[in-house]
Order: sequence, then structure tokens, then C-alpha cells
Amino acid sequence: MKPKSLFLLGLLAGAIAVASAQGVSFGLIGDMPYSDWERQHLPDLLADLDREELAFVIHDGDIKSGSSVCSDAVLRDILGVFQASKTPLIYVPGDNEWTDCHRQSNGGYDPLERLHKLRELFFTEDTALGQRPLALERQSRDPAFASYPENVRWEAGGALFVGLNVPGSENNFHGSTGHGGPVPEFIARSAANRVWLAQAFAHARARQLAGILIVIQANPGFEDANQGRPRPGYQDFLTQLRAQTQAFVGQVVLVHGDSHWQRVDQPLRDPVSQQVISNFTRVETFGYPFFGWIKASVDAGDPQVFRFSPRPWRASATPP
Repeated sequence: MKPKSLFLLGLLAGAIAVASAQGVSFGLIGDMPYSDWERQHLPDLLADLDREELAFVIHDGDIKSGSSVCSDAVLRDILGVFQASKTPLIYVPGDNEWTDCHRQSNGGYDPLERLHKLRELFFTEDTALGQRPLALERQSRDPAFASYPENVRWEAGGALFVGLNVPGSENNFHGSTGHGGPVPEFIARSAANRVWLAQAFAHARARQLAGILIVIQANPGFEDANQGRPRPGYQDFLTQLRAQTQAFVGQVVLVHGDSHWQRVDQPLRDPVSQQVISNFTRVETFGYPFFGWIKASVDAGDPQVFRFSPRPWRASATPP
């Protein structure tokens, strides 16, 4: 290669590195649509987000209610809405679209078959959904974890963003029985999640990134864990998250949905001292019957690194 070409490649690499460290804004949504009204207005909400000129939007799972049918038609319908977004959209799966699909009200599907269908529909490309490309790194690139394309990561604003398949309904710990466990699916997926989360923190340290934002669907039960009663489906995840956060010099954010209580707080505590772990923040997105989104920003030059501004959404017509 000619020296001039090498020089130009070096300039391009430097420009990409600088751009990735510049502050950006992004959107957080989840637990939608749950009703006919929310399905009707989901494109309108996404259009509003498009007008904000965000770098990307993250949906943290539950693309239907827990009592509605898990059909291919429903999944493809929401995929079409996501693909129409002018802003890159990253989706993390929730319990309503796979772990709970065995319910008769959901159509009596096999949850593992529904998870396979989600992977087949939503996670086939190494880019985000939507009209504008955003490159993602999927865990499935590693042959040892080829079955987990939904686990993703990407960099923006001097921070690392990580998506993990950790849904509600006890993280499928019991399978569809509601008792016993852990089932083989939970064991295998949890092993993949542990590796992906450990690699994410290692990557952030190696790159000297200012923060990590992790997205899951489930509320993992911080309060129960702080009182010595961790929920079995989330105990190992919280233990790893706590240890990695305490060993990380930057800011750590966990975004989740599931319990439909929009909040920004600091619920992670040291198990011995019971002191709040100060470099950790939990962000929960809006959920039915509340419809809205959170405008967020990341900037490595900001001491807080991440900032969050809830945005309740109102249509021109009052919902029934």
C-alpha cells in the first residue's frame, strides 16, 4: 500500500475514534405496545423520536401484552414498525414475546420455538433495525455462542452499550412449569450472558471508556437482593453486575422495563456494608398504562457521563 493511502487510512481511523467519543443523544422505550391504542400510536411516537435527531433508540423488550397472542403475524407487524424507524433501533427481547407464550391466552406456543422465531426475524443482520444503519457486534460472531445473536454491543459517546437477553417471568428459570428449575435453556443462556457481560467490562477497561450502559428487559429485583432474598432467576446476574461495577472506574447504567414504574435511582448496594454503590444507576422505562420515552445523553467529558430526561407522550386525541 502506498504511503499516501496509509496516511489517509490513519486520518479516517482517527476521525472515527473522535466521532465515537463525541457526546450523543439517544432514546429509551419499552413495554410497548400493550393495547390497540398504543399500537396505533407507536409509529407516531417513533416519528417524534425521529424528529429529535437521536443517534439511536433502544427498546428494552415486551413488544406485546402478556395476555395477547404470540403469532408470527404479531411479531412481523412490530418488526415492520421498527424497520420503518428513521433512527437506528436496537431491540432486546422481553418475556411477553417468548417465555410467556405457553399461556393459552397467548396461543399455547412453545416458548423456545418463539425465541427461535424472534432470532430469525429481529437479529439476522449485524446492524440495528431501522432505515439508518448502525453497526452492532453480536455475540453470535463467536462460534461458541452462535445461538445468541440478540446479545449485542456497540460504542457511542465514549461509552459501551450492551444488550442482554434477560427477560421477566423469572428469566425462564422454571421454564413453563412455574416451579422447579433451573431448566436447561436458562442454564445455557445464563452462561452466554455471563461471558458477554464479562467481555463487555473487559472491553470498556481496555478502551478506557467512561461508562457502560447495559440493557435487559427484566426488573432483576434489587430490593429483594438487598434484603438477602435474591430471586433465583437473577441472583447470579446481580452478583456479577455488582462485582464488575465495583471494579470499574467509570459509570455503569442498567436500563430495564418489566415492572412499568418509570424511575431513575441507585438501588445497587454492597452486600456487606449496605452502602449504595455510587457509580451505578438504574433506569426503568415507561410501561403500560403510561406511554412515553426517555431522552438520554452520553458524553465522556461530562462527570456524570449519562443523563436522562423522561418524556411522557400525549397524542392529539385522548386514549379511550
